[in-house]
Amino acid sequence: MPRRFRLSRRTLAPALVGLLLAAGFGLYLFQPWKAFTSTTVDEALPSASAPSMRESGTSTARPAAPRDLAEGRFVTHEHTTSGTARTVRLADGGQVLRLEDLKTSEGPDVRVYLSPRDAGAVTTGLGAGAVELGKLKGNLGNQNYAVPNGTDLSKFRSAVIWCARFSVPFGAANLAPAAG
Repeated sequence: MPRRFRLSRRTLAPALVGLLLAAGFGLYLFQPWKAFTSTTVDEALPSASAPSMRESGTSTARPAAPRDLAEGRFVTHEHTTSGTARTVRLADGGQVLRLEDLKTSEGPDVRVYLSPRDAGAVTTGLGAGAVELGKLKGNLGNQNYAVPNGTDLSKFRSAVIWCARFSVPFGAANLAPAAG
């Protein structure tokens, strides 16, 4: 007659605690519910106020319009990603990275970067000198990220949606100089 395997309370309780801890850690790490959620953001392009005619002392002063510096379309890496990335100089001299019609996945710890590498090369990392612009505000829509003052945008070749938790790009867009 074969012997039956029996778990005692001494072995069952630690095994259950270990299983619960592993499951909790897995849920924290992977956040699987984000595969079924979306966050839409619809921000307008910031408009910096230029000096008024009264403040400037001339009647010919007109607010300067924001000026596109570079732009590109997103390509997919680890998650399907589409939309456009634009770098824009505002009337007050500030700079923003604008993501338009963005569609990507939500994920744990997703951030927006400017990278000195082109969109294809970021699969091996962001590259030395990459600049983080902040957490991704939403996985759908239009959003703006302030570029730190003094940042030379000519040193960056791509905008990257990056999962910091797993060190992988969701998608990236090459930034080519804007026409005109």
